[in-house]
Amino acid sequence: MVDSLHTYLEEKTAYIETHLVPALEKEGVPASLYESMKYSLMAGGKRLRPMLVLAVLEALEKPLERGVPFACALEMIHTYSLIHDDLPAMDDDDLRRGKPTNHKMFGEATAILAGDALLTRAFSLIAESYLANADVQPTTTVKLIAELGKRAGATGMVGGQMADIEGEGKKLDLTQLEYIHQHKTGDLLVAALRGGGYLAEANESQMRALTHYGFCIGHAFQIQDDILNVEGDEKQLGKAVGSDADREKATYPSLLGLEESKQRLDALITEAKTALAEVGLQHSALMPLADYVKNRTK
Repeated sequence: MVDSLHTYLEEKTAYIETHLVPALEKEGVPASLYESMKYSLMAGGKRLRPMLVLAVLEALEKPLERGVPFACALEMIHTYSLIHDDLPAMDDDDLRRGKPTNHKMFGEATAILAGDALLTRAFSLIAESYLANADVQPTTTVKLIAELGKRAGATGMVGGQMADIEGEGKKLDLTQLEYIHQHKTGDLLVAALRGGGYLAEANESQMRALTHYGFCIGHAFQIQDDILNVEGDEKQLGKAVGSDADREKATYPSLLGLEESKQRLDALITEAKTALAEVGLQHSALMPLADYVKNRTK
């Protein structure tokens, strides 16, 4: 178990951020496009998805360096999704992490293309990096690409975003809301954990546990997002509070109320930690990272 979660988060965030810009392609890229990509990629954030990749490698005693390309690719895909989410046709947000959103800085057309470029770079980065790495089997590289494509695409994150848009202004039931949470937020977290598992040569029981842990914390992450959108601190969040209600979006607090939402959040974190303990990973950094998902304020 890590001694200090705060120190762990700071160290791993710094480690990840040293690798992000070098992972971008610059030569041959129009300067305005490159600056737009870099602006959002380096605009801060929790870096939770790449951190989970590294935490799995640590837990299974494999070198962190092995996870860096996949971790950077995940952050690129997450960043592209945020750039597109913020566009006027989507959430129409002016601020992201306390800074002007990409389209406010560079214009809508450039923002769209920056998102497209980050998405496609993620997959070329995985292929180029791991096919050149003798410690990673080619079959593992294929698994990483397939996992990320599945979890980030129409059956995963993008599908969840579509269901979220279609749910605005409608009375959704719990099953519909869970579908949105599982795919919009959960699938990319699951991809991080499963990708880390592939790179760390996890066995089948460990992969099942990591997958279940990912579904639980992904669901919990979105519930906490919903809660923060009701009672969070706007300065800490770096974006407007109450925007979900303004857009009549389906959320846990709107469907179940704040108290039951918090109870569900607690239960999911307990379930996630139990899954780890069942395969002997209770002393890994994944345990306090589950608590971080529940206790975060931004």
